[in-house]
Amino acid sequence: MIFKHIKNLQPTRTKTQIAFFVLFVIAPVLDIFRLDLYLGHFILFGQNWTLGLDALQQGKMPASEAALHILLRVFLPLGFIALVLLGSAWKYGRLYCGWLCPHFSVVETINKLMLKATGKQSIWDPKKLPQKQADGSVIIADKRYWSVVILAVVFFAFLWALTFLTYLLPPKVIYYNLFMGELTRNQLIFLSVATFVLSIEFMFARHLFCRFACAVGVFQSLAWMGNKKAMVVGFNENKATDCNDCNSACDNICPMRLKPRTAKRNMFTCTTCTQCISACDTAQHGRHREGILKWVEDECALHVSDRGFGKFPETPGYCFNKNTRNKTNSNITENNSLFSQEQSK
Repeated sequence: MIFKHIKNLQPTRTKTQIAFFVLFVIAPVLDIFRLDLYLGHFILFGQNWTLGLDALQQGKMPASEAALHILLRVFLPLGFIALVLLGSAWKYGRLYCGWLCPHFSVVETINKLMLKATGKQSIWDPKKLPQKQADGSVIIADKRYWSVVILAVVFFAFLWALTFLTYLLPPKVIYYNLFMGELTRNQLIFLSVATFVLSIEFMFARHLFCRFACAVGVFQSLAWMGNKKAMVVGFNENKATDCNDCNSACDNICPMRLKPRTAKRNMFTCTTCTQCISACDTAQHGRHREGILKWVEDECALHVSDRGFGKFPETPGYCFNKNTRNKTNSNITENNSLFSQEQSK
C-alpha cells in the first residue's frame, strides 16, 4: 500500500502540494520548462528544445530524418509522460490531482475559506455543514470572511495568469514590465482577461472544472475505473453503526463533495487526497474506536468496484482486520507447506 509507511498523512500531503505549487510558479523563471514565443521553441532545463527541422526548411534534410526528429522530440516525451501518469492512475487513481496539482491546491484553500464565510465548502452545496468538525473544533460561519475569500480568489487568479504568461514569454521581461508599470498592451490584456476568467472559475466552478473540464483528471479517472482492483476507499460495513454518532465527518470533509461510503462508480472524481479517511480516523479515535474507512486494493477493492446494479459483493474478512489477515496468511503458508510435504512423499 502506497500510504502504509507515511505518518501524519495530511501534513505530508500539504508539503508536497506547496512544493509543487512553488515549482509550478518558478519553473519558467529558472528555465526548467517554458515555451518562449520570442524564440519560437521550448526551453527545457536551460537548453533549447527544438524540433531540429531548420535543415529541412533549407532542403538539406530528408523527410524520413525529419519524421524521426518529430518522433524523438515530441511523441516519445509526451508518450512517456502519459504512460507514467496513466500508469500511476491505473493503480492508485488521481494521485497527481490530490497530491501535486496546483489547481487542486487552490480548490482546497478556497474551500476552507468559504467554509468559514458560509458554512459550506462550495456555494452550490444545498445546505450548511455541521459546525462541529471531526477533530472536535467548531467553525461558525462569519460573513466577514467573504472579503478574505474574494481576496484569495483574485490573488490566485492573478498569480495563475501571471505564471501562464511567463510560460509563454521570457519571465525576466514580464516581471520587469510588471514591477516597472511598463506592461505592453497585449500583456496587460492577457493578464486582465485571464485574471477575470480564472476568478470566475475559482469562485463558482472550481469543482466543475476538476470533474468535467480537466483532461488530465478525466483520463486519470478513466484509467482508474478500468482497473477493478485499483486502490480505492473501502468502507467496513460490519461497523456501519459506528457512523451513527460521527456526523458524517467523511462526507463533510471531501473537497470534491463526494460520498466516500458508496460504490466506486460514484467516486469517479476521487482525488486520492485521503481526507475522508483522516477525518474518519480522527472522529472514531475521539470515541476510542478504530476508523472504518481505509484504502483497499486487489481483492479487497472488488466490494467497492462491483457494488451496484443489484450486486452486493462480500468483503473478504482480512480486508479490515489485520489479525484475521495475518491468520489467513499463516493458514495459507501452513497449507502450502503440508501440500509440499505430501508431494515429496
